[in-house]
Amino acid sequence: MTEILIGIVAGIVSGTGMGGGTILIFLLSFLLGIEQHIAQATNLIFFIPTAIVAIIVNLKNKNIDKKLGIIISVFGILGAIIGANLSIHMEVGILKKGFGIFLAIIAMNEIYSIFKLYRKQYKKKQKEKE
Repeated sequence: MTEILIGIVAGIVSGTGMGGGTILIFLLSFLLGIEQHIAQATNLIFFIPTAIVAIIVNLKNKNIDKKLGIIISVFGILGAIIGANLSIHMEVGILKKGFGIFLAIIAMNEIYSIFKLYRKQYKKKQKEKE
């Protein structure tokens, strides 16, 4: 049952474009105690069908810049080959730390973005009061 709930939560987050795999890796490691290498590899299998569904929906809604998507995909494939080979040879501890640092950077960026938006809205309200 836990696996089903993890899949649903990760799928919902993935469908919104926020990186369901990040949630999936965390939940697999934290709740199920799966080793980091296996959780990250499992995420790759999870990613394929969820990405296909997201691509279809976004193509129908004309939300994809096809030229940019192709360029990014080609170089993303090259990066994935390099990254997969690197991760296979890394210790689990280093992989976990790297993943943690990655999540921390994303969190800091999101907090900063929210702060900037709040500040922009605050300044706009101040100008309207004048």
